[in-house]
Amino acid sequence: MNSSIRIFAVSVFLFATSLQAEELTLEQIKATGATQSKYRKTIPRPISSGAPTADLEAFRAEIEPTLKKACYQCHGSETAEGDFRVETLDPDLLHGEDVESWLKVSAAVTNGEMPPEDAPKLADGDRSKIIAWLSGEIQVASQLRRTASGNSSFRRMTRYEYNYALQDLLGLELNFAKDLPPDPASAEGFRNSSEMLQMSAKQYADYLEINRNALNRATVRGKRPEVLYWGISAERAATRRTKTRQELDAEIEPNAKKKTEEKNVEVEAEATQTQDRRRGDRGGRRGRCAHYLNTETGKTSPATWSFRRAVHAWAPTNTLAAAPESPDYVAVLPPEQGLIVELGNRLPDEGTLRVRVRAWRVSTESDQIPSVSLDFGWQGNNNSKGSLRISDRDLEIDASPGKPQFYQWDIPLSEIYPRNPSRKTIELGTPKRTNPSEYIQLQNTSLSQTGDVQFDYVEVSAPVYEQWPPASHQGIFIASENSDDETAYAREIVSRFMRRAWRRSVTDAEVDGKMEFFESIRPVCEDFQHAVIEMLATVLSSPRFLYLVQSDPRPVEADRPLAEELDEFELATRLSMFLWCSTPDDELLDLALKGRLGKTDELVRQVKRMLADPRHERFSKQFVRQWLNMELLDYLTVDRSAYPQYDETLKEAMQQEPLAFFEEMLQHDRSVMDFIHADCAMVNGRLAQHYGISDVSGIRFQKVSLNSEETRGGLLTMAGVLAMNSDGKDSHPLKRGIWLLESVLNDPPPPPPAAVPEIDLADPEILRMTLKERMEDHRDQPACFACHAKIDPWGIALENFDAIGSWRTQSQGKDIDASSLLFNEYELDGVGGLKRYLLTYRQDQFARAMAHKMTTFALGRPLTFGDRASVERLTAELRKEGDGLATLVTAIVTSDIFQSR
Repeated sequence: MNSSIRIFAVSVFLFATSLQAEELTLEQIKATGATQSKYRKTIPRPISSGAPTADLEAFRAEIEPTLKKACYQCHGSETAEGDFRVETLDPDLLHGEDVESWLKVSAAVTNGEMPPEDAPKLADGDRSKIIAWLSGEIQVASQLRRTASGNSSFRRMTRYEYNYALQDLLGLELNFAKDLPPDPASAEGFRNSSEMLQMSAKQYADYLEINRNALNRATVRGKRPEVLYWGISAERAATRRTKTRQELDAEIEPNAKKKTEEKNVEVEAEATQTQDRRRGDRGGRRGRCAHYLNTETGKTSPATWSFRRAVHAWAPTNTLAAAPESPDYVAVLPPEQGLIVELGNRLPDEGTLRVRVRAWRVSTESDQIPSVSLDFGWQGNNNSKGSLRISDRDLEIDASPGKPQFYQWDIPLSEIYPRNPSRKTIELGTPKRTNPSEYIQLQNTSLSQTGDVQFDYVEVSAPVYEQWPPASHQGIFIASENSDDETAYAREIVSRFMRRAWRRSVTDAEVDGKMEFFESIRPVCEDFQHAVIEMLATVLSSPRFLYLVQSDPRPVEADRPLAEELDEFELATRLSMFLWCSTPDDELLDLALKGRLGKTDELVRQVKRMLADPRHERFSKQFVRQWLNMELLDYLTVDRSAYPQYDETLKEAMQQEPLAFFEEMLQHDRSVMDFIHADCAMVNGRLAQHYGISDVSGIRFQKVSLNSEETRGGLLTMAGVLAMNSDGKDSHPLKRGIWLLESVLNDPPPPPPAAVPEIDLADPEILRMTLKERMEDHRDQPACFACHAKIDPWGIALENFDAIGSWRTQSQGKDIDASSLLFNEYELDGVGGLKRYLLTYRQDQFARAMAHKMTTFALGRPLTFGDRASVERLTAELRKEGDGLATLVTAIVTSDIFQSR
């Protein structure tokens, strides 16, 4: 047996015992625990050149007697608690059938969960022997089985990968995949897992149609469309006179004015309150509304709006007017208020909607930066209306008072949905007809009472094209000296497109096949462009585009290893799908063509380059959301009567916090142990307000230092994570405990047994109990104890956080008791105790869980026992190199498992 392994095992327990005796800060525990990692002290034992054999001699001499003394009493032939018998397990892990059971034994002994407190104590030396023997045997068995079996990551692209791939290929940031069904998630929560991503004939037909539409949206025909301009100054809006309701009624039916007066008042009230209701949906305060201010006289007038007869619609012009130089009027937009600019019914369907606002902030305080979002909407009548946010980000209005600046949004018109269905069929202002007009709305999303925004000019242009034909069109119909020869030009287009879409070099035969299709359809197509688009649609509908790692495992050959390496183009695809969730760019493909990409130093350079590219944010978003199962937060319904402070702005901040924190860690290669506890947090103004953190404002996430308290810092105490694992009314220790075991420790609990009794909420005694007391009462039932003893303590430790992640000390008038006992009788004293335990005893387990989760995502397939040795090596490299998150990414990319099929 390796002596260094024995030394490590003894030191772990001595170190853990010493930590219990003295109080260290979490940062000190984190640092000290890292130096005591078993992965820093041992190197996984490789398979020898000869055929490996099980170390049965050591098992018979040392391990079996220890197991008999410590385990057989509860898991022997007479008792077999949990139907688990240790003495019948085959000790030959290399060839036997009981590997999964030995993994359970290893986890229970290593984590101190077995033997239980009421069983004979297992001496540290004996525990060390068991851990050391199992670690060595598991390592060799895993390596052997991977060599013998191999795995395949053959799968289609996910919905999001397909969308990103089309965006990068066509040069358009549109949502091409919005009509595809969502992808199913694997047991671990990953949507890019190979066993879940198959394709039906119906799906293939859908892809063909989507590909054709995408190519049509990327290309154009004819002359450049005429641009319409709207230029509205605050002075024009404030002094403009619109027809009164009485005047409009008189135009319709002069004698009917009195009959309809009461009804019209109700209609007007309904219409003019539209903005108030919209603000109410967002949790806005009722108070100061948007208004116009005469800067000379100080007089104000409300910025009202009514949909009827489109009396507030502005007419476009064909030329862009100059913005006024010294306006006497400004529009004032207080926090959480909106101002509508109605544009009529002439907005086109394609191209870019450009909105520019000349604005500034009112507050002179440098840390009070307000922000503005852009909405789009319409209201045809009382029963027909729509409104949606069209800006993907809020703009911070950082211009100082008296120094206005232009702020701009560019919105693809084809992505705005729903549009007013009457805009093309009814003339603007037609009496007694649905209003066909559409509008934009500027919304102040600030929270601060001093977050007023002022602006004096709004400019709208549509459709805007930076060049004609657009870059997306020229990216397909490239400039070429063959453009007058249809056959030669089509071949040039498709050859270039196939290389990028299929992510490899293409053969002449493959190009010939596409050209045969082109020649066959050209006579029935309206023109050359139509035929080319149909040909390229088949390129995108090919399995060579839709599927990843196309080569199935080849037959076994005597001189070829079974864990076969990817070829260079397949490696380029895996790398780009991992870090960009999309197709390789030209640099990756060129390196693959030259045979240089697979070199370790080149892979390291490419990882740095790709993580510096904005496209890496797709990786951060998709990995974090899938790893943490954040879809739970998307669909969480919070009881607003119990939590009136919960609104869409807070929910959005909760959704963004884990992503912002992950990005901070990735870009600065911070230790993955910061996910357990960190001395800093990433918050914006709304989230800081929720946490009680001062001196933070605005929508932008920023890094803030935390004090020595243990109530915040890391993933476990993030409001979104806590909220998504609640029921929207109260905390939910069971959900939180299961989530921690599954997502953080990669140690999912067993499924509940059949016919588990439910908590009887009709029992008055039960109703008088606290949530913790109910769980303890439920856990005392024999059928429930085994599972809940492993789950409940983790969730109970987080009981000081309510359903939306706010800190609390009482619930239902009773003091919160967040203390609990783990299965090994270790006491967790609230969230601080939970963090201390994880950083003291479970650092290696969490590091391995991170390596496992990220490798699963990187490969796009579930990991098996055969991959265990590779994950162990990755974990060892991570721990030895300082636990950095970016270090882990690089280690995965340069590993054998990443470069193998």
